[in-house]
Formats: sequence, C-alpha cells, structure tokens
Amino acid sequence: MESMLNTGDTAWVLTASALVLVMIPGLAFFYGGMVRSKSVLNMLMMVMGATFIVGVLWVLYGYSMAFGTDQSGLVGSPTEFLGLEGLMTDDPEAALPVMAFVAFQAMFACITVGLIAGAIPDRMKYGAWLVFGGVWATLVYFPVAHWVWASGGWIFELGVIDFAGGTAVHINAGAAGLALALVVGRRLGWPKTPMRPHNLTLVMIGAGLLWFGWFGFNAGSALAANNASAVVFVNTFVATCAAAIAWLITEKIRDGHATSLGAASGVVAGLVAITPSCSAVSPLGAIVIGVIAGALCALAVGLKFKLKYDDSLDVVGVHLVGGLVGTLMIGFLATEAAPAGVNGLFYGGGADQLGKQAIGAFSVMIYSFVVALIIALIIKAVRGIRVDEDVEVGGIDRAVHAESGYELGDSGGGGVFAGVGHAARNKAEVQA
Repeated sequence: MESMLNTGDTAWVLTASALVLVMIPGLAFFYGGMVRSKSVLNMLMMVMGATFIVGVLWVLYGYSMAFGTDQSGLVGSPTEFLGLEGLMTDDPEAALPVMAFVAFQAMFACITVGLIAGAIPDRMKYGAWLVFGGVWATLVYFPVAHWVWASGGWIFELGVIDFAGGTAVHINAGAAGLALALVVGRRLGWPKTPMRPHNLTLVMIGAGLLWFGWFGFNAGSALAANNASAVVFVNTFVATCAAAIAWLITEKIRDGHATSLGAASGVVAGLVAITPSCSAVSPLGAIVIGVIAGALCALAVGLKFKLKYDDSLDVVGVHLVGGLVGTLMIGFLATEAAPAGVNGLFYGGGADQLGKQAIGAFSVMIYSFVVALIIALIIKAVRGIRVDEDVEVGGIDRAVHAESGYELGDSGGGGVFAGVGHAARNKAEVQA
C-alpha cells in the first residue's frame, strides 16, 4: 500500500514541537528576571523541573489519559497507550505520524505546569513543587486536555473553540496558580517591602523567546502546513503587537511611565488571549482581542494588592484573565470567514457560541482551582510546603541549590585561578 504520509506537514509539526520547547527556557528567563537575584536559579529550576517530571509522566500514562479512548467524556483510557506502546509503527494510511502529535502535545503539558510556578517564587520547597506538579498534571492537566481536544471529551463535544490552549493551558494554570499562592502564603514583607525585578534584560529575552516559540504553539496546532496555520500565524503576531501597545498606554495613563516590564508583559498577555481564538477571528478581530487583553491584564495585575493574595509574577492577572478574554471573545468576534468557520454574536451568530465558551472556560477554572487547592493542602499537611523563614530571607538559591545566580566576587572567571578546582585554588591562596 502506498504511504499517505505528508512529509511537509510532518516536518512542520516536528518543527512546531521544537518551537514550543524553546518557550520553556523562555518562560524560565521571563520569570527568572522578575524575581529577586537571590531566587533566580530556583525560579529557573522550578520551570525546568516541571518539564522533567511531566515529560516522563506524559510518556508513561499522560498521553493515554489525554488522548486515549474516551471514558464517559472525562478522561482517556490511562493504560491504552501505557509507555506509548503500539505507537511506534508506521501507519501507511496516516498523513501524520502519531509520535509527531505525541511530541507536540508533550510540550503543551510541560509548559502548562511551568506557568504555575510564577505564582509562588522565593518561598516554596522545591521537592513539594515537583510533587505538586506531577500530581496536578495527573489529576488536572491530562483530563482537561482530554475534555478540550480529544474526540469524546465533553468540552470538545459541546462545541467549545479552544484552538491552542486558552482553557486547557492558560485558564487551567492561572486558576491553579491562585490556589497554590493562597496555600503557600505571601512572601515575607509583601506588599510593603519593594520586590522589584532584578534583571529586566532577562525578562525581555524571555518574552522574545516566548513570542518566537508561540508561533509553534498556535500555528502548529493546525497540525498541517496549510492556510489555517498561516492565518493563525498572522493573528498571533498582530494580536501580540496590539496587546503590548494597549498595556503601555494603560501603564502610561495610570503610572506616568511606559516600562520595559510592561512591554514584555503586554506581549505575553496578547499571546495568551489570542491562543484560543487565533483560528476563529479575522486579523482585525485579533487586534481587538489584543487591545482588550492588554488593557484588562494591565489592570488585573493590581487586583492582588487589593485582595491581598501574593501572585508574585502575575499568573492570575496575565494567564487567567488573558485566557478568559481570549476564550470568551470568540463568542463575540468569531467569523465564519476564519478557519474555524463559526460566527459569533457580532457576526450574526447569536449568543449560542458565547454560552458554550463561557461553560468551557469557567468549568476548567473551577475544576483546576479546587483540585489544586486540595493537592496543595495535602502536601502542606503531609510534608510541608514552604521553606523556613531564614531560607527565604537569606535566599532560596543558596539554601536549596547551593548555588548563586551571580558570583560578583572573584569567581575564577580569569587570571591565576581560571580552570582550577577548589583544592588547587586553596593551595594557591595559602602559598600566596
């Protein structure tokens, strides 16, 4: 039998998978630059550690739970593709190898858990974080991915549009971040003590990598190198530009300054909001979504000060709010001229799609928040969830990882000590 494999589509999906992987260190840099210098390595390790844990779980049973044979609309069969058995053979009737889809979706699972880390830097035990990430992925992300994207999943069957993860990724992670922040508690001294980002250059580099990789995140979700992926690519780009402008304008009006942190945050807010809607709206609709998301997210990040919850790096303000904006605006701005082929309220489609979007968005938000809260409370009771006060004050990098992000003294970067070990260095110091 002649193979039906489409090599162009396969190459694009594998490339898109690599682009999404680039988003993970991008997220680590974005978050890492926003924390204080004494916590930067821990922040990088939280994002990367989540990837290590979830990557293994995805192969063992995560893919099977997300995309295995449906079990009453709630989850796939956990053992159907255990260890990805049976998925390595070539299917001559398939246009895309299953393993290409497995790889692509693995990156989504890993970065979703990493997003949550931005809510609790400086103060959560590293081991507790890894346990939380693995359990949350198992009980929340894998089932929700099935709800949203798998045939038979109840949100999918309802007709909710979430092209690349407004519900499954951003609302999901934002709600979990809020629950975890509430359980772990506020940083010592917050909000009275200034806790400014220590390296805005790193933040901008992270935002740039996120923007670059996000084209794989969104356009790759077409699973083909076709017109849909091209439309999604343009919508992703222009919505991000509009959101950054809207954030900067909002910031200028509110604070009198347009900052680099605001620009980077606006970029991420636009990317978040266009993620679910990029296949359903026109480029003009994408601009509108970007403007709304940029302004609302800029305002939403201030809610933590009024409500007194310490969502340190604004996972709630950017990802939860941005995900809600993008998901709900489909109900207003979707046009059948776009690849999704659905009309929203403003295009004569009535309120039916808006109702579906609201059900999907708020169901995921409530489920994720409640389960994350329960997981965190159990971890807190069993093994403790927060580092000791002296560790938090002195810096979690030194105490937990025995390293520092910046060695400002004589670090062996050159001169007589370059390239020698501790013993040789100590001997040289004594002789001197």
